[in-house]
Amino acid sequence: MSLISLKTPLSTIKGIGPKFLDKLEKINIKTAGDLLWHFPVRYDDWSHLTDIKDLRPGEYAVIRARVGKIGFRKSWVQKLAIVEAILEDESGSVRTIWFGQPFIKRVLSEGKQAFFSGKVLAGKKGIFLSNPAYETVSDEENINGLFPKRELLAIYPETKGLTSKGIRFLINKVLPDLEKVPDFIPEEILRKNDFPEINRALRDVHIPKSSAEANAAKERFAFEELFLLQLGNLLEKKRLAKTKAPSIEFNLDFVKWALDKLPYGLTFSQKRSLYEVLKDIERHQPMNRLLQGDVGSGKTVIALIAAMETAESGYQAVFMAPTEILANQHYQTFKKLFSDFGHPIGLMTAKSKLAFYGDNLESEMKKKDLFQEVENGRIKILIGTHALIAKSSGENRIRFNNLGLIVVDEQHRFGVRQRAELVKNQARKSPGLTPHFLSMSATPIPRTLAITIFGDLDLSTIDELPQGRKPIITKVVDPLNRDKAYAFIRGEIRKGRQAFVVCPRIESEEDTDYEYSEPVKKDARKSGWSETKTVKKEYERLSKKVFPDLKVAMIHGKMKAEEKQKTMEDFKTRRSDILVSTSVIEVGVDIPNATIMMIEGAERFGLAQLYQFRGRVGRGEHQSFCFLFTESLNETTHQRLKALLEAKNGFELAEKDLEIRGPGALLGAEQTGLPDTTMRALRNPAMIKLGRQSAEQIIAKDPTLRSYPALKDRLEKFKENIHLE
Repeated sequence: MSLISLKTPLSTIKGIGPKFLDKLEKINIKTAGDLLWHFPVRYDDWSHLTDIKDLRPGEYAVIRARVGKIGFRKSWVQKLAIVEAILEDESGSVRTIWFGQPFIKRVLSEGKQAFFSGKVLAGKKGIFLSNPAYETVSDEENINGLFPKRELLAIYPETKGLTSKGIRFLINKVLPDLEKVPDFIPEEILRKNDFPEINRALRDVHIPKSSAEANAAKERFAFEELFLLQLGNLLEKKRLAKTKAPSIEFNLDFVKWALDKLPYGLTFSQKRSLYEVLKDIERHQPMNRLLQGDVGSGKTVIALIAAMETAESGYQAVFMAPTEILANQHYQTFKKLFSDFGHPIGLMTAKSKLAFYGDNLESEMKKKDLFQEVENGRIKILIGTHALIAKSSGENRIRFNNLGLIVVDEQHRFGVRQRAELVKNQARKSPGLTPHFLSMSATPIPRTLAITIFGDLDLSTIDELPQGRKPIITKVVDPLNRDKAYAFIRGEIRKGRQAFVVCPRIESEEDTDYEYSEPVKKDARKSGWSETKTVKKEYERLSKKVFPDLKVAMIHGKMKAEEKQKTMEDFKTRRSDILVSTSVIEVGVDIPNATIMMIEGAERFGLAQLYQFRGRVGRGEHQSFCFLFTESLNETTHQRLKALLEAKNGFELAEKDLEIRGPGALLGAEQTGLPDTTMRALRNPAMIKLGRQSAEQIIAKDPTLRSYPALKDRLEKFKENIHLE
């Protein structure tokens, strides 16, 4: 029999039929390597069953029980499928709830015996199991009282029709015949930290004989990703330190002129961040800085002043935003604040090609003419979207004359490749010079996490809001108080105010393809359609049933750019009262008259994300309000939401969110490309420190990694798969 390699297609392995292959392809598992790196999320100790009477809130437990009464219903607002069952053993009974998994009622009929494992939660009606994994007991086991053979059973991220039991069956088809896998982690690192080598770790992570073996294997795999992350960051920082950048003069008189143009004074943290940026771009080494702060904290002004300083020194600056709406907002902000700036600026999106020359002189241009103005160096600051780096050739390819500064707004939307594309597109007037780079993010990220993930970037933080802002009154709204909240919102709108409504992506019955609370990552395109569907449903409900007397509009990612632009313009000019949106849409446009942020399914968002949403109101003279609508009666959920009412700033909340939900909630697990094992490891400061120390040890010994070819090759592949910036 030939051995199986990591690249062996599962379709060629005996015993793995079409029934499995179709399900595996849905979660992007096609080869033996894909399967083996589909790690367990936890292990259930089947030798230690808990009696129902001994269940305690906050604990993971395994019970063996009979299904008593089982029923199915849909939540009254979002129509989410809910299955509720009463599980019984000789000691008592416990309520169990599954969300978005209607098929469970067919699998677990009344009287069925099964093992259930999951977290015990406390609610108003007492304790309950939330979304537990389950394995039904066969007739033979039921009669003879047999237990599974192993004490520790791996529990995996599952998909509809493919349970942990099925995944364990597949693992046992692959592991025994797997050829020896080469280990890229240097032997001295493994030995120093007592990590198992990769072949043993693969066996122990899937089929452990003890908790100690399982934990050692999990630690090894968590470490290797953090090690690669830190290694890549350190090497990038070393590489940048050897390159040259244009020196942008710190012109204090010009900075004072720019600050005098602002209708408000800068906060201390704004001044500190501006100083850090301006001192950085004065150096001959390229700046590589992350500027983060809450929505509305004043990051854009700092970037614009840095861009103007760059222009004053004779270089060009490019300012890239993730959407046309935000790019246009930055352009309009510049015109409004600095209309007498002495250098032309441009705007380039798919829809608009404009040049502003000062003194209210603006020209709408053809694409090639705008490109020419950039290439000859006349336009000193160019603001745009990804259209700036869209693939094109010849006269349609943008080339800068002497690019000195790149600013990227919402940095997690753009990657290293996009940055490289901008650099590549500059003309060769300044050969050998690397532009300075400033990235901005409104997602509050705890400092420890930011330094780990964005380790090649220096960090500036704005942790206070502009002076004069009124605190936003925030309320958690349960189902019993919905009508009161709606009446209040109607009253505010009749006073002339406006409201945002943000919808979560709720899985409908036909969209659901996972079976418990550790689902696999889903196709982003499907997620986008699901969000669109949710927004349309909410729009219909609000416009026809709740607020038929008001003007309700909606906006979502599947709309054409011009439709989105018009919808936002209508909202900004008060031609609509309420704007219903997805959680990712560009509602960050500055609309001072919008004083209400209503968030549906608030329990489905992270605390930092909720804080961001709330920051989109409260920008004008009127009192603003944020309503967190939730159908959950879970006490833990309400405690988490109440943290939003008490936190002093977004960074304090982000720390709490990191503790409760993990880094995936802050960074967007699907957006980073980092595996779940790494996401969980980012909660472990000791593991982060170990990864950093090990990376420093290897670089000190061999900064080129020439002596570690396997490590060098793995690092290159790792960098291809992640997209953190």
